[in-house]
Amino acid sequence: MLPANAAPLAIALLGLALGMRHATDPDHVIAVTTILSRERRLVVAARIGVIWGLGHTLTVLLVGAAIIIFKIAIPTRLGLAMEFAVAVVLIMLGVGSAASLIRKAATRMRASSSEDEGLFVHAHAHAHDGAVHLHSHVHVHAHEDSDDATHHDHRILAGTLAPFAARRPLLRSFAVGLVHGLAGSAAIALLVLSAIPQPLWATLYLGIFCVGTIIGMGLITTAIATPFMVASRRASWLHQGLVTGSGLLSFGFGLFLAYQIGIVDHLFSAAPIWIPQ
Repeated sequence: MLPANAAPLAIALLGLALGMRHATDPDHVIAVTTILSRERRLVVAARIGVIWGLGHTLTVLLVGAAIIIFKIAIPTRLGLAMEFAVAVVLIMLGVGSAASLIRKAATRMRASSSEDEGLFVHAHAHAHDGAVHLHSHVHVHAHEDSDDATHHDHRILAGTLAPFAARRPLLRSFAVGLVHGLAGSAAIALLVLSAIPQPLWATLYLGIFCVGTIIGMGLITTAIATPFMVASRRASWLHQGLVTGSGLLSFGFGLFLAYQIGIVDHLFSAAPIWIPQ
């Protein structure tokens, strides 16, 4: 028999474990896989999962705590609409993945064309405030029979905006986490409240549950990212296939959810059906 002071610890461990399991829900895994599929560093991939978990935590805590403490009831149509938003996000991630592949192919074609025209890329080192930075430039070298054999044209490439581009997956992951948390907050809060009637303890449990979700998603993204990293270094064609497959999976699963929520659950009809889960 457990001592009385062991009960809170058992509840905390249960909340942590269930939060980590919650991170494995199919829509969660598909969403983060699509986001991290183009990343080539394991640390960044793990960070994407943690950031997703933080976005998820924010909405779950805000909405879930409001439901637990103030006994707020979510209308059926609103609950379905929040879940439908997840389907829309998954579809957009799939479309975004396809668009990224198209842009990458177009960039390679332009790069090939630039080489034919005598455009070359290299980087110059510049010192700013004691720190050395590399700035990429395009150099246009004239042919030997040209009147101007010393033409040297500097054009700053989009690569100089790399710090901003690097933040884009993190922001996208945070936004997707917000939407997923919003969609699942009602079901999670109602489940917690049914098991723990006291609002204070229920809210505390909800917080521990969210911490488990953050940890779980960080671990999952690290595990998922590993084959993407290996493929990107050893077989670019396989990596490209994995990226394409993750985008198609996100798009297809998003369409399935949209059909399930919009048609089967009658979101757009007069009598919607919603069972928080």
